[in-house]
Amino acid sequence: MIHSAKSIIRDGTDAIDVYHQQISVGFDYPVLFTNDVFNEKNPLLIDVMNRRNEHRLSKIDSQGSRHRLVVYIDAGLAEAQPQLARKIEQYFQRWSDRAELLASPFLIPPGRKSKASWKVLYEIIETLAHLRIDRHGFVVIIGGGSVLDIVGFAASIVHRGLRVIRMPSTTLSQDDAGVGVKNGMDVFSQKNFVGTFAPPFAVINDFDLLETLPQEHWIGGVAEAFKVAIIKDADFFRFLCDNADAMRKRSCAIMEQVIRRCAVLHLEHIRTSGDPFEFGSARPLDFGHWSAHRIEVLSDYTIPHGQAVAIGIALDSIYAAQKGLLNEAELEDILMGISATGLPTYSEYLLQRDHEGKLEIFKGLDHFREHLGGELTITLPMGLGNRCEVHEIDTDLVIQSIYQLKRWSESANAIYHESKR
Repeated sequence: MIHSAKSIIRDGTDAIDVYHQQISVGFDYPVLFTNDVFNEKNPLLIDVMNRRNEHRLSKIDSQGSRHRLVVYIDAGLAEAQPQLARKIEQYFQRWSDRAELLASPFLIPPGRKSKASWKVLYEIIETLAHLRIDRHGFVVIIGGGSVLDIVGFAASIVHRGLRVIRMPSTTLSQDDAGVGVKNGMDVFSQKNFVGTFAPPFAVINDFDLLETLPQEHWIGGVAEAFKVAIIKDADFFRFLCDNADAMRKRSCAIMEQVIRRCAVLHLEHIRTSGDPFEFGSARPLDFGHWSAHRIEVLSDYTIPHGQAVAIGIALDSIYAAQKGLLNEAELEDILMGISATGLPTYSEYLLQRDHEGKLEIFKGLDHFREHLGGELTITLPMGLGNRCEVHEIDTDLVIQSIYQLKRWSESANAIYHESKR
């Protein structure tokens, strides 16, 4: 829609001819939950690649035209599942009439080794250039959130955007990071300082990819489930608390339910919030994240994202209780529920000080404000299943909350170890 008007006056005399252009662009992508996606008899991935041009492709198949694609695999996943790369090659050999794998799968270092590396980013872009992939080509990314982020970022700036199919391989990336519309790099001591908004072509959550996860990454995604449940869905929160022990003991059936429900809550928020690309200052899905991001940086990323988020949720929940937004019973349920899964609720990095004696954690508030833009906006729980936004944080009360959290965590740990004797 284009509007033309001579309504702006410059220097009190000259009218400026203004053409106001408004463009609406729709995005859609499926999020599929499945098992054994690279079984040679399973056409799901091929069908997903073809979902926007079934008729065109069917007319030119006889001429040998096929989808062209590149596959990137998280190196940690490839090590844990050494048969995966070969299985992918065999899969595309079976479906070679409909898809062309341009090279053997490429391995990407997990975690910060890739997400904070300009070198890795450039190498991905260089590879895509050498393979001459075009805007209708596919980049299939299989891995945890960091690998999804760095490869997704590269793909989003090659030809101004390639078609990306994400296959998250951790609980956190399946229920949160992998189903959203963002990617990013951790540089200049800030989480996701560089990145783009780039909705994927599709997301495929293959639960078989979770089988070999180490325990910290198995349980890490549950922190994001608690996050969204506490502020959006009290029934889901109760489900998490009731099944905390089952998740800690690696019940696949329970974890699959958690991933589905958490992913859908995230997707519904993105769809209905009215701000999917975060032009405003509020970001409810970052509840607990202002301190979590800082904890990750202070620990040099030895504390994974999910564990840092669990600590951040615990801190903000105590702060909310201090503000009268949660009652004591609700706060205790939150802390006990998180702790029962094996997630941490406290870190000494909350009390680390800089050379001037100031708490390092408060730099997280400054970074959060810059990242959001505009005024500081922090989401806090207001009862279970509800939330509110605040624009000021009482730092003295935060310090009190940190010490209260420390006492609670020490007491909970003592009780746990006593019960194991």
